[in-house]
Amino acid sequence: MENNKPGIGVRWYVLIMMCLVYTLSIADRYVISTVLEPIRIELGLTDFEVSLAAGLPLAVFYLVFGFPLSWLIDRGNRRNIISVCLIVWSTMTMLCGRAQFALQFSLTRIGVGIGEAGGTPGANSILSDYFTARLRPMALTVFSLGAPIGAWLCLTFAGNVADGHGWAAAAATAYAGTHGWRSVFIVLGAPGILVGVLIWFTVREPERGQLDARSTGPAPPLLEAFRFLWRQKSAVNLMLASAITAFWGWGLMWFTPTFLQRSYGMTPGEAGDLTGPMHLYGGIAATVLTSWVIARPWFRDPRRIVWLMGWGIGLATIPSFIMYYTHSLPLAKAMLWIFVPSIYFYIGPCFGLLNNLSPPPMRAIFCASTLLVANLGNLILAPAIGGLLSDIFASSFGWEQGSAQSLRLALLCIAPTGFWATYHYFTCTRTMLQDQERAMGVPVAA
Repeated sequence: MENNKPGIGVRWYVLIMMCLVYTLSIADRYVISTVLEPIRIELGLTDFEVSLAAGLPLAVFYLVFGFPLSWLIDRGNRRNIISVCLIVWSTMTMLCGRAQFALQFSLTRIGVGIGEAGGTPGANSILSDYFTARLRPMALTVFSLGAPIGAWLCLTFAGNVADGHGWAAAAATAYAGTHGWRSVFIVLGAPGILVGVLIWFTVREPERGQLDARSTGPAPPLLEAFRFLWRQKSAVNLMLASAITAFWGWGLMWFTPTFLQRSYGMTPGEAGDLTGPMHLYGGIAATVLTSWVIARPWFRDPRRIVWLMGWGIGLATIPSFIMYYTHSLPLAKAMLWIFVPSIYFYIGPCFGLLNNLSPPPMRAIFCASTLLVANLGNLILAPAIGGLLSDIFASSFGWEQGSAQSLRLALLCIAPTGFWATYHYFTCTRTMLQDQERAMGVPVAA
């Protein structure tokens, strides 16, 4: 592979495998939201406490290990790093199901965070050496199909396992010997070990920067990479836009299954059955449609892709507010069908555009920086703020801890942040053409 550009079959095989890595990453990371309420009840925690136990340990170590692993990814064999990281976080996901108390559960989530820190940056970097600059937004959009598929797994599949209903529960009982929230982690973690081994033996490491005009050279020191990133104002604004979008969209989705269970008397499985198809069908449709649209000749100007994302997120912010404000389940379902697809369509274009704003030896660092601010928002700030506000509102208004009213009010406080993301998308376009030319060494046609 070192001296030959990969064929189309090889490129698409690697893309599918990296999409599978992303699928398992999303499923193992966010499955906690589906069974948050039974975990909270069994461990005797408040909304704020369970959000800390579930999200904070994973997020902190995901962020702490993100830059060291990205430093290795920009210098070492990306295939090997991705494979090892996938096996590590899958094993730790299975151990989550064995935790008997809050501290033990938090420690296993730390292991998930450490492993996942190398998955997405490695996949982004390796795909950028299988697809040209023109095709990267499309390829990374296909890659991002892992998000809705992973969300479906951690909602519909995991919800039914937790409830003990259907074929999912039967499979869990056959494999893990039981069903319930603990077996959810065991059943979701096991496939990742097999996929990690498959990647090690079937994916080849491509030559770094082989599809770019600019000579790569050795990866620069970390501080030099950060200085270059800071000069790329469009990249900074794109990172902030995607991070705030993640805070808004994934932060709200963190508590949505719990909100549905409390507000409408659903079980985890029923809430998963309601929202799972929205993620699977709506998310995939939004992602595929976006991939097709941005591949049209009119979108050769990358600023138009960013304008599309800005308008999409801005308009989707309105139903994100209505769905928590209303007490009507049919109206809430209709708003969810608009909101849920909107949290997916931006992911692939953002990854693709960001890789075009970064020189090849810095791509993993750029990706890790994006994931740093994004996961700070959706894994630390959003769950903690949502849980804390819910507890505060319950105390202030004399409601029971873990009430539907307090959680509803907390989520209504988070919903308008989508407008903030829109501002950064539009600001990003001001210097995008110049920044992409600086990163890749070739002019961009407006």
